[in-house]
Amino acid sequence: MNISVTEAIEDPASAGIIPEKTDHAAAVDAFEGTIGENIVDDPKISTRNVDVFYGTKQAIFDATLDIGRNEVIALIGPSGCGKSTYLRALNRMNDTIVGCRVSGDLVLDGENIYSKKMDPVLLRARVGMVFQKPNPFPKSIYDNIAYGPRIHGLAKNKLELDEIVETSLRRAGLFDEVKDRLDAPGTGLSGGQQQRLCIARTIAVSPEVILMDEPASALDPIATAIIEELIDELRKNYTIAIVTHSMQQAARVSQRTAYFHLGKLIEVGDTNLIFTNPRHELTENYITGKFG
Repeated sequence: MNISVTEAIEDPASAGIIPEKTDHAAAVDAFEGTIGENIVDDPKISTRNVDVFYGTKQAIFDATLDIGRNEVIALIGPSGCGKSTYLRALNRMNDTIVGCRVSGDLVLDGENIYSKKMDPVLLRARVGMVFQKPNPFPKSIYDNIAYGPRIHGLAKNKLELDEIVETSLRRAGLFDEVKDRLDAPGTGLSGGQQQRLCIARTIAVSPEVILMDEPASALDPIATAIIEELIDELRKNYTIAIVTHSMQQAARVSQRTAYFHLGKLIEVGDTNLIFTNPRHELTENYITGKFG
């Protein structure tokens, strides 16, 4: 369902719209290019000189970033810095916002993500997304998982579909908790279980990349810990990019971290180094809590 630019910018943080200039604007204006390891060998996704606009408002400025295979990369930064906008550009979710425009080179395994030949529906099967708020379908637990495989023709018969559902739920660490009530509504699960159901639903169509937009922000600490353990397990089979406001979470789950500020990709590097020895003053100020 399309939404307008006006609707999108009512929530600047979620839309990635750049807020009014702050005391840090001078440092951003003086920014001459991303610091650190934003380029990797043999990336799963490669983006070069990406700009994103909502109408006349520019949300992302000249972002160049590679996402490595089977890595977890965390995208961090203050609210409204553009990290969610960048994430959504990777599977063309921004296409659903009227007036949104993306330029630059965005490539998935050598294929242009924004090519006219790229079917956005098929792209989103390859590059799945887990949102901030769990959004199970108003269907049974089983049908939540089976929906994608059915429409994409991934199962030849009921036996194969059953196997996909079970395997997806197991990978999401949920099968043992729901195996005796697969016909129950997915909306009847707890918040943490619903989020794992959504992850299982994403896995069910055999994606290559999983995008996560603050997947644990609405969950309690126990459910958050389960999701974080799951992310580490999923990395064995998938490439994962996660937007998070929690620096502690970024430190726990990711191998590389990318810091955005006012729509610019400031610094990228090994997560441990980003949090212990940042090279840019904006990164350091954010990590040390001088602003956020």
